[in-house]
This record gives sequence, C-alpha cells and structure tokens, in this order.
Amino acid sequence: MIFSRKRDDARRNARDERTTEVLDSTESAPAALARGPYDVSEAPAGVQRLDLGSLQIPAVRDVEVRVQADPEGVIQQVVLVHGQNALQLGVFAAPRSEGIWDEVREEIRQSLFNDGAAAQEVEGEFGTELHARVRTQDGITDLRFVGIDGPRWMVRGVYQGEAATNPAAAGPLAECLDGLVVDRGQEAKPVREPLPLRLPRDVADQAGAGAPAGGNPAPGPREA
Repeated sequence: MIFSRKRDDARRNARDERTTEVLDSTESAPAALARGPYDVSEAPAGVQRLDLGSLQIPAVRDVEVRVQADPEGVIQQVVLVHGQNALQLGVFAAPRSEGIWDEVREEIRQSLFNDGAAAQEVEGEFGTELHARVRTQDGITDLRFVGIDGPRWMVRGVYQGEAATNPAAAGPLAECLDGLVVDRGQEAKPVREPLPLRLPRDVADQAGAGAPAGGNPAPGPREA
C-alpha cells in the first residue's frame, strides 16, 4: 500500500550534540533535542505525522511512505521514497542501560561478508555507519546503514540510491529521519525484537475492503 505524504560513546556523543540547552542568568531549562529521531516523550507538537504505531513518520513534501502489510494490517516493511532514493526503516527494542547499534552493525557487516559483500565503517552524523555494495535482482546496489540508539529502542535506516554514497543527496529522506518519532511503549520486550507497526485503522479498513495492498518495497538487508 502506498501513502503519498507532499545513535560506543562516539555515537552517544553525537546524539548529545543534537541537544540545545536554553540558559538564563540564574538557571538552565531542561535540554531539548534539536532534532530526532525523537522518543514520543520528547517529540515536538504541532507536526503532521503518519502514525504506524511504534513509528510516527513526519509528512515531508514529495516523500512517499510505502508499506508492506498483511491482511490484518500488521506491517512487515516500511520504505520511504523520494525520486531515485529510498530509506528503509526498522525499529527495535533495546535495553535500558545501553545501546545496541554497535553490536547490530557488526552482525550486519558479518552477514554481508558471508554473502560475499564488503562493508566499510564510516563516521556519519549519527556516529558510525556501515557502507556496502551488494548484488540484488536489480544489479549492484549501494547501501548505507545508519543506527540511532534511543531510550530502550534503536532505529535502523538503510539508504539506497545516490543517498547511499552521498549523504547530502538524502534531502527530504534525511528530513523524515530527523523528524521520526518512536513510541516504544512500557511493556517488557526481548532485546532486538522489532517493535510492532500497524496501519492506521482507517487505512486497514480500506485495505480489508479491497484496496490494493503490498507495493514494491526496495530491497533491503535481513532484520537485526
């Protein structure tokens, strides 16, 4: 179904650097994140977002949100598309005490290596990224994996297209990632378990009534 809508220490430091402190002469106000991904408890108000349950995606001009869902409206894949660029999103449970992106990134690197693809770690604006070139049914494809650790969650994004090799080309897709909101919930979940994503009720009802579902999600890696 297609919707058209016109974070090791270095990584934690990268997230900390995205905060803005407002100071006056006598006291400091609580720090506020200058940009996301945001936990639902700190997300700015007044922003139009597509609510997919654990993920809320901001509406950005000319970005399509493509989801692959089952007949019950449970989402298996979320891909944002802008022109020839794509950003596949996943969100996972993490422990309260530490982030998991370092471990997940190493497992992705090893998996790619086992499949015959080389991957390189590169420092990006969210910390360490993983850049790889893989063979898909469409030919050789460049991928750029980013991970952001939040409070008891981790967002993983996979860029494709020019945005995989040139971050400056991500444009509106990066804007979506910056504005992403994660609603982790309070219930206990196994570490790395994907957080539940669901179609909005009205859309799920529409799909159940016979609207086309599926779409053509961009090729992506195995789940973390």
